[in-house]
Amino acid sequence: MPPTAIYLQKACLQHRYIRTRDNSHIVERPERLRAVNVGLAASIARLEERAPTSSSAGEPPALPTKAEEDSDELTKALGKLQLSTPSHSTPSHSETLARVPVTFVHSGASVDILNDAAVKFVHGDIERDVYLENLKKWTQESQDKVEKGGSEIPEGYSQGDLYLCPGSLDAIQGALGTVCEAVDDVLQGSRATTADGGGAPSQAFVAIRPPGHHCGEDTPSGFCFVNNVAVGAAHAHLKHNVNRVVIFDIDLHHGNGTQAIAWQINEETYRKQLEAESGAPAGKPGLQVYYGSIHDILSYPCEDGKADLVQAASVSIHGPHGQHIENIHLTPYQSEQEFWDTLYPGSYSRLLEKAGDFLDSTGGAGNDVLVFISCGFDACEHEYSSMQRHKRKVPTSFYHRFAMDARAFARRYADGRLISVLEGGYSDRALTSGAMAHLSGLLEEDDLKADPAWWSVQNLTALEAATKKRRGGRPSQTASPAPWLARTVELFASIDTSHNIPAAPRAPIPASDRALRDRKPANGSSRASPATSPRKKPAADKARLSVAATSASDESDLTDASTSSEREHSAPKKLPRVILKLGPAPAGDS
Repeated sequence: MPPTAIYLQKACLQHRYIRTRDNSHIVERPERLRAVNVGLAASIARLEERAPTSSSAGEPPALPTKAEEDSDELTKALGKLQLSTPSHSTPSHSETLARVPVTFVHSGASVDILNDAAVKFVHGDIERDVYLENLKKWTQESQDKVEKGGSEIPEGYSQGDLYLCPGSLDAIQGALGTVCEAVDDVLQGSRATTADGGGAPSQAFVAIRPPGHHCGEDTPSGFCFVNNVAVGAAHAHLKHNVNRVVIFDIDLHHGNGTQAIAWQINEETYRKQLEAESGAPAGKPGLQVYYGSIHDILSYPCEDGKADLVQAASVSIHGPHGQHIENIHLTPYQSEQEFWDTLYPGSYSRLLEKAGDFLDSTGGAGNDVLVFISCGFDACEHEYSSMQRHKRKVPTSFYHRFAMDARAFARRYADGRLISVLEGGYSDRALTSGAMAHLSGLLEEDDLKADPAWWSVQNLTALEAATKKRRGGRPSQTASPAPWLARTVELFASIDTSHNIPAAPRAPIPASDRALRDRKPANGSSRASPATSPRKKPAADKARLSVAATSASDESDLTDASTSSEREHSAPKKLPRVILKLGPAPAGDS
């Protein structure tokens, strides 16, 4: 059986919020990737217990912990696995497990957003790459602008759900490079002939941040600055002659950016088809994209009820004008039985049915088909209640079942080629349980079946306790943990490197703190950060404002227990003197 490749990108952790030291109102933090890694490790630990064993099989081997490998050995290892590394990347470090068909790829891939054909296909302009040039400039100037009391996000863009720092460019380019690396590996692997039919991955899960599905051609929003999945689709088209792409978006929020990009791509392909029918040279076949989304129509980006956004998130069009788009609205349910008996086999199943109609009407199964999942976990029942205030959600087992159904779909139409890319998901429990269920679904076979009890609240609580982060970055240790918990901790320690990310340079606090207390957003817009920060900060918090970037190890805690008081320990020495004069903290201040 070909392995499933899991791609991790350390560079993603360089994307940080630096406007103030308090990031409690920023729900999207790349440090949350730690929770995803916990879920992935737990899934593998559980599946290893179910995996068939041979007579020579003993205890499951631990993953290699060697930090670096000789380049010749790495080249041989990658060649054996048929994993290709783009020329613009540094070598990736891959690790393959023995009992479960999984390969971890610690990706070193990156793209140059100003010179990559796929990025320019999605985000470039006809005359010059204005948006991409601006994005690079914003990251380079971010620290200086924040130090001067302004915002690194230009006027006219949302200040509440967009942020940048000098390391953001490496994170964004690394995320894009990792998606393209996964595309290369899955497509080249599926088309290669191997002696045993295995070795190269036919499907992948790509754990990256920032997410991408809200970003259009030149419209960053909703924490997204580039569209990772759309660029991956363009890369598959330009490099591997993939002409039909299916995108299943299961994030809580409508992927307005992806839909807009898909519409533009389909419109251009349809125009060329009409011209060819009128006698123009046919040329190379254009890319056709099916975009299907299941989401909460009451949440972002539709929560304000703007007609254009609500209408876009409700479109269902299949064929006319060359468009292939299906939008399904999440519906509240009273019990899991109602969800599985009524909702999932009913309206929710249209996501897959319409995708099948798209492929059947454009040539059926073929070597030019690739399937993506824009995999957000924020619709999970364990997401923050503030994120699901409209009561639109799914049970955790949805991520297991949908992964199985999407995999079956890919096997029917695309020779199994399936790439799932992380989108949203903000509470650690939602990310951990969602990733655990999703990977279990991707890997499930007749002799390797998951148990929904694995992601029960009781087991999630035990998992959180076993992997809770201590100071110094290591998971906490529990007395005599269950075998699956012990194995999870072992696997997690090998695949997660977030605690090794060095802290970003801390900027000095200006000599006068009056500007920090009284400054206004650079654009004077009412859409600035306070709109997403519900509680008014007391004077003590204002005095603690800083443009410092916070290290990953300070904030990546499964229980989300890091507080502003913990982060203050690394502040300049004169700050405690100011705090002491303020007296006790207000009641309820964390």
